[in-house]
Amino acid sequence: MNSLPALFSLLAAMFLVACERQPVEKPLQYSNAPVGDNTVSYHLAVHPLHNPEKLSTAYQPLVDHLNRQLTGDRIVLEASRDYQAFEQKFRGREPAFLLPNPWQTLQAIKVGYHVIAIAGDADDFRGLFIIRKDSGIKQPADLKGKVVSYPSPTALAAAIMPQYFLHTRGIDIGRDIQNVYVGSQESSIMNVYLGKSAAGATWPPPWRLFQKDYPAEAAQLEVVWQTPPLINNSVMVRDDVPENVREQVRRTLLELAQTAQGRAILDGMQTARFHAADDASYDVVRKYIERFENEVRPVERN
Repeated sequence: MNSLPALFSLLAAMFLVACERQPVEKPLQYSNAPVGDNTVSYHLAVHPLHNPEKLSTAYQPLVDHLNRQLTGDRIVLEASRDYQAFEQKFRGREPAFLLPNPWQTLQAIKVGYHVIAIAGDADDFRGLFIIRKDSGIKQPADLKGKVVSYPSPTALAAAIMPQYFLHTRGIDIGRDIQNVYVGSQESSIMNVYLGKSAAGATWPPPWRLFQKDYPAEAAQLEVVWQTPPLINNSVMVRDDVPENVREQVRRTLLELAQTAQGRAILDGMQTARFHAADDASYDVVRKYIERFENEVRPVERN
């Protein structure tokens, strides 16, 4: 089977994610500046939409394009091994730019980041439940007593929204099902394919990419339910980044969909376009999270 080498590679990545002891993480840098120049580097940290290799493939063209537009400065792409590592970075105010999920956006606002754009259309930000076609699962009640996989407790579209969906359909999240957090979107899907979970939560971009990269495995899976949409991931900048750099990045993002080259970059990221936005755009998420925590569980467990 042509897909076997790729599948073995993905299984190896899942094993590494599952290991409790992780090596010391180093920023992944994908561009170089001449030694001794006066260029200022600003790191762009993207939350774990994919494993680091796939994230580089998807987002390095965007970074290269931003660097062609910047005057005298450069952007460096930075990946994280999991959601917790990414969240630790922005809480330490390490990256200059962020592409976080909407819940992480609210947390980053607290430490001095501000929204400059929305990455993608709202309709594409929804939770998906993936099952095996031979599972026999037809309705949420069929998940009782079974395992459901998610990337992380703080994944909004791929954990929080799916759990609220089940809650509103009579499932006690803490008692009726076993929730396992497996570190990445790909792992959540692969746990279903391998029979380790009865259902896996993800969201549209990783599912589309999985179908493209692993068609034989994806053919044995299907989307059984979708949550209502909310608002998509943000692009944020730290409050001490110079205004001219912030504005150049913001303008370049908003103009991407206007050219063939820009649309090709967007297609590689599975993102339709960037929209203008500010911190207030994410008030809808704040209200959603308040309702979720009152009715279901705390997003973070201390």
